[in-house]
Amino acid sequence: MTTPILPIVSRHVEDAADLWSTRSMLVRAPHVKIRHIGRFDERIAAHLDGIAVAGEVGWKLCEEALATASAGAIFTATVRAIEDANEPAVEKLLSIAEALPAARNGLIAAFGWVSGQRLVGLVSRMLRSSNPFRRMVGMAACAMHRVDPGKSLETAIVDPEPVVRAKALQVAGDLGRDDLLPFCVSSLDDADARCRFWAAWSGVLLGDRHVALAKLVESNEEPVSLTRSPLQLALMAMDLRAAQALLARIAKERGHGRDLIRCVAAACDPSYVPWLIGLMSDLRLTRLAGEAFSWITGADLAWLDLERKPSENVEVGPSDDPQDNLVALDEDSGLPWPDSEKVARWWRENAQQTAPVRRGDSLPLISILQARRPTGQQVRANMRSCVNAA
Repeated sequence: MTTPILPIVSRHVEDAADLWSTRSMLVRAPHVKIRHIGRFDERIAAHLDGIAVAGEVGWKLCEEALATASAGAIFTATVRAIEDANEPAVEKLLSIAEALPAARNGLIAAFGWVSGQRLVGLVSRMLRSSNPFRRMVGMAACAMHRVDPGKSLETAIVDPEPVVRAKALQVAGDLGRDDLLPFCVSSLDDADARCRFWAAWSGVLLGDRHVALAKLVESNEEPVSLTRSPLQLALMAMDLRAAQALLARIAKERGHGRDLIRCVAAACDPSYVPWLIGLMSDLRLTRLAGEAFSWITGADLAWLDLERKPSENVEVGPSDDPQDNLVALDEDSGLPWPDSEKVARWWRENAQQTAPVRRGDSLPLISILQARRPTGQQVRANMRSCVNAA
């Protein structure tokens, strides 16, 4: 047997973690296509295979990488532990993720990455566990593999532990369990803010356009960290007039900034396209405006040659200056730079072919997305996968 070369295996561990972290951001970007995500998946899989081939050495290096406690390191180690059927290691990783909320996404994503066969027995034991965190992860694993937990989901949706209840409410919407809509509606007044949010979110996904939709808009003001935007889903589900009224309110309360641009994209109302094109002259907002334009129209700026070279007159993200207090990463990293003149010309030539989005008052959201005009089908398909992402 060939002795593993430590520097190479170490690079596999590091790159697998970094690539997964990048992928977790790209999967929600409308300009990124399925084939792009597929290439990332192939690269991640290749690094994970390199770790697997290294055997015990690969696992030891995964353990050492856990010193950073990053979500990417947790993802890599968890995949390895599950595929090796190393239950003590899985238990250790579950304990780490339970203690470190910032690392939980990596652990949960690993349960979605591995094949369902690797989870046989493991997830069922987790669903029956006396530990709430393990029950929550088991529920998430079922949803990612599109396996209905059945009675376990119905029990979890009224679980005394908020962390389990919140995940069960989320899974009910993700799996399209419309029979659980009454439970979602009854949970809109849950004592836990996260439970209220997921009850509203799933209630809207499952067809409630009244009390759940109103609560979803209201949940945007809740003091809780959310991985999904309540306003954006609400705007997708509203009829056009209500969406325009909400956008006007957002503009009045928050101004014409980044939040409004994102919400306009979610509303998918072509009447806002000229406003977005006007914003493309603002170097700070141009890429986000271009992203919103693509979201509404389905136009790929790069494919249609509607982009330009990056501007040299704007500073984004951290610099090399040690005295610079700006340390946040560029939010628009990877987005194309739209050429406002080319985009305006394309819009003048194609605006008549863009039909308003058809909306339904009580249809499940998936039906609304399927009613998307043909020019935007691919973009909407990508968004649907994002809505379903864990």
